Amino acid sequence: MLYALLLPLAGHIHVFNLFRYITFRAGGACLTALVLSFWAGPKLIRFLKSMQRHGQPIRLDGPERHLIEKKGTPTMGGVLILLALGVSTLLWADLWNGYVWAVLLVTLGYGAIGFADDFLKLTRRNTKGVSGRVKLWAQAAIGLVAAVWMTRLMPHPLGTELAVPVFKSLMISFGLLFPLVAMFVMMGASNAVNLTDGLDGLAIVPTMIASGVFGVIAYLVGNHIFAGYLQLNFIPGTGELAVFLSALIGAGLGFLWFNAPPAAVFMGDTGSLSLGGALGAVAVATKNEIVLAIVGGLFVVETVSVIVQVFWFKRTGRRVFLMAPLHHHFEKKGWAEPTIVIRFWIVAMILGLVGLATLKIR
Repeated sequence: MLYALLLPLAGHIHVFNLFRYITFRAGGACLTALVLSFWAGPKLIRFLKSMQRHGQPIRLDGPERHLIEKKGTPTMGGVLILLALGVSTLLWADLWNGYVWAVLLVTLGYGAIGFADDFLKLTRRNTKGVSGRVKLWAQAAIGLVAAVWMTRLMPHPLGTELAVPVFKSLMISFGLLFPLVAMFVMMGASNAVNLTDGLDGLAIVPTMIASGVFGVIAYLVGNHIFAGYLQLNFIPGTGELAVFLSALIGAGLGFLWFNAPPAAVFMGDTGSLSLGGALGAVAVATKNEIVLAIVGGLFVVETVSVIVQVFWFKRTGRRVFLMAPLHHHFEKKGWAEPTIVIRFWIVAMILGLVGLATLKIR
């Protein structure tokens, strides 16, 4: 909004020329989201507490200490993230950019699914919200629409191809089936972050790390000079997603202020489904779907731990892990929650650096 309103005045007021630069608007979006989070956070938490007398329903089959330590903590804190992220993006991004709207569609759409899930859990006072089948179908519908949209925005034939990192010219063509591939990337990322969100601060920091990495990627891929120098696929317009991702980082920092152990609020599915969907959508837009699996490797491992646990238990009646997802396994082994969370953050940072390295290794 500010881009459209103030940039035309740059010829008369020179300072407005700053709005030409994605880096300036990205910084503004980050700070705006952070300030909004700090301002709205206490008010939202008080409201959620007044509406949720008993807080988020806690799994009876989870770690025993959760029934004591996390009892009464309100959920749906993802609303704070989406509010700060949405307002900041609308203020600072170029609203004529189709990629921005496609990514917002996935983020807010998946957030709405998560909100419905959280709401049903609270009203029913159990851990069962929207059925898994309905949730997946809704994610698939939103993801498919966004995938088709982004495919049409991209130059042909890049829109229907999957880029392989490290190998500069290796592209896997899926043709008309690519929107389905993109849809599964968004759904997979969304549910992977959802599975990771089990301890205070565990999911939000790796999400911010991945957002920072993809903010750099989006800026480089959307700039024909940098894309040419690094031998990346140049996709006009994707640089604007750096503004969205910077807003996400600001919103994430603001949320972490209230979610740091011991958490005053949980993000719930409202936050985790939307954040994962946002990362998946950006990966599709920048043609770095495989890089997302590297940068978000922590989310991948958490998801694989659940798949392995369920498969092996159904096959043999025995468990591979003491409990899945993986962070609960370490809880059962006696690791303190802050130890698990910080070590997982470190792993996420390492994976983020590895993901960035793929841009240069060709």
